[in-house]
Amino acid sequence: MTTRNTASDTLLFFRSWLTRPLEVASIAPSGKRLAAAMTAEVGPSPGDVLELGPGTGIFTRRLLQDGVDEERLILVERNPTFAMLLRQRFPKATLIEGDAQHLRLPSAGTIGAAISGLPLLSMPKPIVHDILDAVFRHLADDACLFQFTYGPRCPVPAPILAALGLEASFRRWVPFNLPPASVYRIQRRMV
Repeated sequence: MTTRNTASDTLLFFRSWLTRPLEVASIAPSGKRLAAAMTAEVGPSPGDVLELGPGTGIFTRRLLQDGVDEERLILVERNPTFAMLLRQRFPKATLIEGDAQHLRLPSAGTIGAAISGLPLLSMPKPIVHDILDAVFRHLADDACLFQFTYGPRCPVPAPILAALGLEASFRRWVPFNLPPASVYRIQRRMV
């Protein structure tokens, strides 16, 4: 991606943040180091990859660089401006313009990995519960969701994890992101 594209993405992100601060929850798109940390455990052949809240596509681009086929990407974006940009940038990906809370895909249990750029800390707990419930209905049994946060701990409260039979583990700290971020892996609890 060129410096010009990076600057225009930053401006687009900032404008979206101004009009929808709780939905966008950051003044700038995630950086390349956070993208690398978010996709590090996905690999090129996990099956389809679900991306929630791809924004301008920084994680999407990294997934492609890591060898994931564009045709295997399912992007869920509710911001119409970002959705239009994603359609142009990733025409072979499946784009769902809608809310992850109401995710409905044709086949359940077939997604090999999920990446989330959703600002879970700024969402009400019942919505976070519904999003995770919807995502894990579509994930294969051994698949994981990778979520980042700007907060000091996992952005999914322990009672929600417990209610859904999930567990979270800290994966990486990314200090050179604006703002610094942590990456968590969320998966079904091992019995």
